Amino acid sequence: MLQVKNICGGYGTTPILKDISFQVGKGTFLGILGPNGCGKSTLLKIISSILKPSSGKILIDDKEIESYSNRELAKKMTVLPQLQGTIFSNTVRETVSIGRYPHQKGFFSQWSKEDEQAVNQAMLQTGVKRYENSYLENLSGGERQRVFIAQALAQSSQLVLLDEPTNHLDIAHQQQILDMIRKEVTEHGLTVVSVLHDINLAALYCDELLLMENGQVRAFGKPHEVVLEKEIEDVYDAQISLQAHPEQPKPQITILPEIQEPLKDKRITRNHIQIKSEYVELRSQFPLRVLSSAVHNAGLGWYENFINRTVKPDYNIEHVQEEFIQFLNKEGLSPTNTVGMMTAVESSKAIIKQYNASFGEVIVIVTAGIGGAIDVSKTYEREFPIRVGTINIWVIVNAKLSDEAFVQAMMTATEAKVKALHSEQVVDVQTKTIATGTPTDSLLIAATQTGDYMQYGGPITPVGKIVGRGVFEATIEAIRNYRKGD
Repeated sequence: MLQVKNICGGYGTTPILKDISFQVGKGTFLGILGPNGCGKSTLLKIISSILKPSSGKILIDDKEIESYSNRELAKKMTVLPQLQGTIFSNTVRETVSIGRYPHQKGFFSQWSKEDEQAVNQAMLQTGVKRYENSYLENLSGGERQRVFIAQALAQSSQLVLLDEPTNHLDIAHQQQILDMIRKEVTEHGLTVVSVLHDINLAALYCDELLLMENGQVRAFGKPHEVVLEKEIEDVYDAQISLQAHPEQPKPQITILPEIQEPLKDKRITRNHIQIKSEYVELRSQFPLRVLSSAVHNAGLGWYENFINRTVKPDYNIEHVQEEFIQFLNKEGLSPTNTVGMMTAVESSKAIIKQYNASFGEVIVIVTAGIGGAIDVSKTYEREFPIRVGTINIWVIVNAKLSDEAFVQAMMTATEAKVKALHSEQVVDVQTKTIATGTPTDSLLIAATQTGDYMQYGGPITPVGKIVGRGVFEATIEAIRNYRKGD
């Protein structure tokens, strides 16, 4: 659809763009990224013929852009520049209707049903239909931006050039506009080239990204090929962390500020653990980074409070999330700052063990209800429901763990738990084989994220050795505690 070949140019004799080349296929959403002053808007102006390149060519549908008449080019390409400060005194409908100008055949051309439909559809898509009789000067900056996007859509061209289309928009309207653009690309084959400042939005919505640096192409390709830690850090001179979007196969970045909180003695010891009548509790004075399979706030996050709550064997789990939040509020614990587990085992039977290592202490807390112990390799043969039983394990590490270390530590802890069940000859009562756990086991790895950096947490690493030993020993003691009162 669009070909950019060896473009150089800028303003006057000052070269800004240097040998820019790329192409965009029909039905593709290309995002142009780069820091301020790198040439993004200049490139868009050259593609749209607002500026003339000093060398190179722009082709649309294999035809050089200079060979199109203004009206022909307007049917092929729509340009939405950045929102301007000067606003003409037009209504929303009048402004959007200007987008139909290229489709008028003469000075006295009649307004057609097709024109009316295109204008109404564009206003509906962008959510400005309700303002159609309002004047632009009476709208907010974000509302005006949506009007101009509606004007661009009403033009019904095959290629749309956008310069920061989500500028001045709140997150709800950013999503609305980009969802709408994405839908047009996917369902109607619209080709979009857009300058975007938000790297995460660009990676999430665009098919391809062009990363610019000092007037040149630094990287071009799919989001996962362009949004790389080294590339982004070098180009933007900012430290970031890269992770996957939780629901889409797209990269997302998090800025890492240079200014950190003053370093404190961030350590968790056995003395921080309290055993109350209804739960085992850890209340920290600072957030821990956590990976868990807990009932409340499972997954990866930062939390200060942790509870392993004892409930009755006949506890109704149908509304567990709502009930658990009510319980936390009653106990004065913030639901958004607390990780919660549940067990039928009395909190007094919890085993707490502390291990000292060269990198710092590791605390392991285990409650083991094995009444519903199962052999995971035989569950396909089982009939449910089963007896109540839950093995809950906390591992608190006074060190800084990488993402790999968190996952590997969970694997190490799970292997140690299984070994403890084997050592104690815990049997699946239906299959008569050695159990590997219960259907509702929960595991938590938490780290202070201060002190020594631990890249890995497997069984032969410094962290893994302590985790394996601690979980094995604490689980054995917890099983024996449980059997005493079974």
